[in-house]
Amino acid sequence: MSLIKRVVSALTALLALIGAAVQADPQAAPALAPHAMVAAANPLAAAAGLKVLKAGGSAMDAAVAVQMVLALVEPQSSSVAGGAFMVYMDGKTHKLTAYDGREVAPAGATPALFLKDDGTPLGFGAAIVSGHSAGVPGAIAMLYLAHKEHGKQPWSSLFADAEKLADDGFTVSPRLAGMIASPYPPQNRQPDTIAYFTKPGGAKMTAGDLLVNHPYAATLRKLATEGPRAILTGAIAADIVKRLHEEPLPSTMTLADLSAYKPHAGPALCRPYRAYIVCSDQAPSGGLAVLEALGLLEHTDIASRGPTDAQAWLEIALAEQLMYADRDTYEGDPAFVSVPVDGLLDPAYLAQRAKLIGETAFAKPPAPGQPAGAPKVGLDATAEPGGTSHFVIVDAAGNVVSMTTTVESIFGDGRMVDGFFLNNQLTDFSFSPKTADGLPIANAVAPGKRPRSSMAPIIVLDKQGDFVAAVGSPGGNAIPSYVLKTLVAVLDWHMSMQDASALPNLIARGGSIQSEPKRYAPGVVDALAAKGLKVSAGFAAEGSGIHGVIKRAGGYEGGADPRREGVAVGY
Repeated sequence: MSLIKRVVSALTALLALIGAAVQADPQAAPALAPHAMVAAANPLAAAAGLKVLKAGGSAMDAAVAVQMVLALVEPQSSSVAGGAFMVYMDGKTHKLTAYDGREVAPAGATPALFLKDDGTPLGFGAAIVSGHSAGVPGAIAMLYLAHKEHGKQPWSSLFADAEKLADDGFTVSPRLAGMIASPYPPQNRQPDTIAYFTKPGGAKMTAGDLLVNHPYAATLRKLATEGPRAILTGAIAADIVKRLHEEPLPSTMTLADLSAYKPHAGPALCRPYRAYIVCSDQAPSGGLAVLEALGLLEHTDIASRGPTDAQAWLEIALAEQLMYADRDTYEGDPAFVSVPVDGLLDPAYLAQRAKLIGETAFAKPPAPGQPAGAPKVGLDATAEPGGTSHFVIVDAAGNVVSMTTTVESIFGDGRMVDGFFLNNQLTDFSFSPKTADGLPIANAVAPGKRPRSSMAPIIVLDKQGDFVAAVGSPGGNAIPSYVLKTLVAVLDWHMSMQDASALPNLIARGGSIQSEPKRYAPGVVDALAAKGLKVSAGFAAEGSGIHGVIKRAGGYEGGADPRREGVAVGY
C-alpha cells in the first residue's frame, strides 16, 4: 500500500473517532445573534473575534484576531506562513471585494520541481516534507491589505489574545491531539514536529495538555508592529529561507522572493442562482467550480426534493463529476494560462452540460466539456489533501468576511521557524507538466505562479444586493463538494446552517465516490446503489469543517460543522 493510501486510511479512522466524539455531545444550534456573529473552527479563535466585535471593531478587525489564534491552536490547518482567499462585503455600499493571498512559487521553480532525475513524479509523501513544497506565504499580506481598507481598530491592537495564549499556553484540543498521535503523516516524523509536540518526559502531547509557544508570541509582537514585513523581510524571513534551504530537496526560495510578494484584490466572481447572487474569489480559487456546479443544478429539480431523497444526492454527485472534470482540466493561475471562466459559466454551456444529469449514475467518469475559449490542455489529477480552516464574521454594521485559510497539509511541510509551521502549498501544482499524451497541464509549476486551489469562500446576496448568507469549508479537493452541498441545503431546502453543515458529505470526482453512508436517511444509500451510485466511506468526507452564517429576521444564525470543534458565537 502506498504511503498516501496508508495516511488516508489511518486518518479516516482517526477523524471518524474524533467526529463520533463530537457527535456524542452535539451542540444545539446557536440562537439568533441580533448584532454580530463569528463562526470559526476553534472556540478560542471565535472568542477572540467576538471580543473584537464587542469592543466596536469591524469584521476585518476580528478576522485578524481570529487568524492569529487559529495559527496557534490548530497548526494542522493554519499558519501565518500559509495562504488564504477571502470575500468581503461592505455593509454600507454592499460592494464585494475578493482578496487573494495565495502562495506563489519562487523565481527559481521550474516545471520539473516535483520530478525525479528520471522524469517520473516524486512520491507524494516525499514531496510534502521537501524544501520544494513551500510557496511564498500570502495570508498575512492579504489580511494587512484588507485591514488597511476596511479595518477600524489599529492593526497592532488585534494580536493580544493570540499573544497571551502563546505565552501562557493553551489546552491541546482532541482534534489536535489526534493529529499529533497519528503515526502516518510524514510531517509527524520530522524533527521540528516531534520537538514541538513532545513533553519534557518524552511523551507526545495529548488532549488537555498545556502547549506554550514563546517563539510564536515573539513573532506576533513583530507582526503587530511591522505588519507582513515582519515575515517577508528581516530576521524571520531569513529564518524561513534558511530552513527551506535544508535537505531534503532544498528550496530555491530567496529573500527577494519573500519581499516581492503582493496579494491580489479585485471584484468578486458572482453569478445568479435562482433568487440569489452567489459570489466567491476569482481563479485560481475553487469558487469557479462551485459556481459551475450550482449552474448545472439550476437545470435540475433538486430544489423540489430534499435530503431524504436519493435522486437529490444523485444530482449533486453527477453535477460534481461534471464540475471536477472541467475544473481539473481548465483551471490554473489566470496570470499564466487562459482560464475559460465566461465559457464555463455561460448559461447555454451549463444548460447543455446539465442534460447529462439523469436518473442513473454515469457508466464511466465524464470527460471535460468544451466551453467557449477553452485551451487545448490535459486533465490534472493533483491530490491536494486537507489542512485548512474557514471562518465567517459579520459585524454590527453588516460588514461580512468569508475567509478560507490554509497551511496546506497537516502541519504544512513539517518544518517550523519562529513558532509556526511552513506551508507545503506547492504540492497543489501538478507534479507532471504534461499528460502522458503530451498535452500541457494548466496547473503545471512555473516561477511566480499560484497553484490551483479548491478554497471557495462564499457570500450570498439576494437580487437586491442584500446579504443572505456566507459559508466555506476546508477539505482539500473536496471543498467545492462540501460548499455545494451546504448551499443547496440552505438555499433550496431552506435548512438551518447548523443542520446543513451536518448533512452527509458526498464527493464525486472522476471515478471516485466518497461519502459518509451512516449519515444518510434510512434507505438513501440503497436507493443510490440501485441508481448505480455506490457510496463508500472515505477520508475526504471526514475532512470537512463547514462554517457559515445566515441572516434571519431578528439577527444572525450560525452553523459549525459537527465533525470538528468549531462554534458559532454572537451577541
